[in-house]
Amino acid sequence: MTVERETSKVRIVGEAVGNLPWEDRPADCGDVVWRYSGNPIIPRRPFAGAQGVYNSAAIPFEGAFIGVMRVEHTDSMPRLHLGRSRDGIHWDIEHEKIRMTGADPEIANPAYTYDPRLCKLGEEYLITWCNDYHGPTIGIARTKDFVHFEQMENAFLPFNRNGVLFPRKIGGKYLMLSRPSDNGHTPFGDIYVSESPDLVHWGRHRFVMGRGGQWWQSTKIGAGPNPIETSEGWLLFYHAVINNCNGFVYSMGAALLDLENPSKVLLRSNRYLLAPVMDYETIGFVPNVCFPCAAICDAPSGCIALYYGAADTYTAMCFCQVDEVLDFLKENSTIV
Repeated sequence: MTVERETSKVRIVGEAVGNLPWEDRPADCGDVVWRYSGNPIIPRRPFAGAQGVYNSAAIPFEGAFIGVMRVEHTDSMPRLHLGRSRDGIHWDIEHEKIRMTGADPEIANPAYTYDPRLCKLGEEYLITWCNDYHGPTIGIARTKDFVHFEQMENAFLPFNRNGVLFPRKIGGKYLMLSRPSDNGHTPFGDIYVSESPDLVHWGRHRFVMGRGGQWWQSTKIGAGPNPIETSEGWLLFYHAVINNCNGFVYSMGAALLDLENPSKVLLRSNRYLLAPVMDYETIGFVPNVCFPCAAICDAPSGCIALYYGAADTYTAMCFCQVDEVLDFLKENSTIV
C-alpha cells in the first residue's frame, strides 16, 4: 500500500518506498514492533517438494519486490530460491533453486545453502548466506538483474553463520558482520565485524557485542537484516537466544552502532522487541523461533517492514517505526 506518514525525526538514509508493505499498529497494541494480521505470509508446504520457506531475504526491485528465499526441501536440505512479489506480501517462488556461475569448482554446488541476506551496494545486489564448505561458512554472490548470479569466494573459514553486509563502504572498505560458530547447532556465539577491500579478502576482525546479560540473549546472538543507516547510527536488528529447559528460544533485539566505527555499540536493547508467542512461531519444525532476516524501509516516513522466519517453517512479517525503536533503545539499553 502507499504509505502516507509524517516525516520521521530520525532520518533513515535511503529511498522512498511508496508501495512499502505496511499495516498500521492495532489500536489495542502498545508494542514497539507489531505483527502483520495476515501472518504467516508464506505458509507451510507452499509448493510440492518444499516443506517450508523461512529465514529469507527481500528487497525492492523495479517497482516491486524480489527475494532470495530459504526453501527447505522434503529431503530436509535447504536451498536458495528466487521469489517475486508485487506487494511484498504475496510471493511467487521459483520451484528450482538459483543456479550460480563463476565459482571455483572447489566451492561450487554446495550440499546446502541457507539463511540468505540481500543487500544493494552501488549498482549491484549482493547475496550472503550460510554455505556448505566442510561445515558452515559465509558464501557471497552478486547480480544486477536477478537472472545471472556470480558466485564469489567464500568470505571466511568454517565455521561461521549470519554473514550480513553493510549497505555502503566505510573507510573505503566493505564491512560484514558475522558470528563465528561450530559445526553443530552452535550453543554459543557473539557478533564480529570484518572488512575487505574487494569482497574477497577479509580481515581486521573486531568484536562488536556478545551474548550474556539478560536471559533472553544469554546463549547466542546473530545479526539479522542488513544494518539500516540512520542519522544517529547503524540500526541493527538481531536474533538472540536463550537455552531453557525445553531448548532454544529465538527472539529479536536491536542495537545502534557507530556510523564510522560499527564495532562500537552505542545502544543495545535489554528487552526483546519480538518473541515467539503466536502458534506459527511456537509450533513448527523448530518451535519457538522468531528469526529476522530482512528489513524494507521507507526513508521519509521512517516506517520499517521486517521479514522473519517463524518456527523454521513459515515466513512472517512485523512492522515498526524508526523513531519509536530509537526511543525504545534509549529507554531500555545496556551494553554487555
